[in-house]
Amino acid sequence: MPQLLLASGSPRRRELLTQIGVPFTTLSADIDETPLQDETPAAYVERLARGKADAGLLQLANDPAYPTACVLGADTAVVLDGRILGKPADEAEALAMLAGLSNREHEVLTAIAVVDEQHCETRVVSSRVRFRSISTEEAHAYWASGEPCDKAGSYGIQGLGAVFVEHLSGSYSAVVGLPLCETAEILQRFGIPCWQCLEGDKP
Repeated sequence: MPQLLLASGSPRRRELLTQIGVPFTTLSADIDETPLQDETPAAYVERLARGKADAGLLQLANDPAYPTACVLGADTAVVLDGRILGKPADEAEALAMLAGLSNREHEVLTAIAVVDEQHCETRVVSSRVRFRSISTEEAHAYWASGEPCDKAGSYGIQGLGAVFVEHLSGSYSAVVGLPLCETAEILQRFGIPCWQCLEGDKP
């Protein structure tokens, strides 16, 4: 059975893969995440997911420890009015993002890419998230919690940021960082079934 490597430092993606019983190893795959001129948000996240997976696979070249490895890369973007909201550089930027998202609907795009020496498969999943109105005091308090610092769009739906969400249409796990339904489907086509790590829990 192929060995799976997750090309991501995200603890949320590690937790999601563990949730569906997929054994994996993590590796670092740093790439340039600067958007290209006139690049659409969907093309952007797909390019980054593929780039991370390819960078991870390159690290494994000629490594006898991983003779049948495949690599999973992923990227998530919060999109408002066609503009990608990345991770905030500081409090002012985070507060501006939250003000822009307040009482509005936005799109969350998550792309996944799975590659081995012969194949590559990618998928982009779109979800819609609507926020309730966020007061200035709430935005300041949320920033003070530390949660927005490393989150695209300055919020984490799996944490305190959930209190802002009025409605979600699409994949919750994709908004967190990894669309589990689509990920499982692709991994199975690469010969990696889910629930392997959960066999010991069976009655």
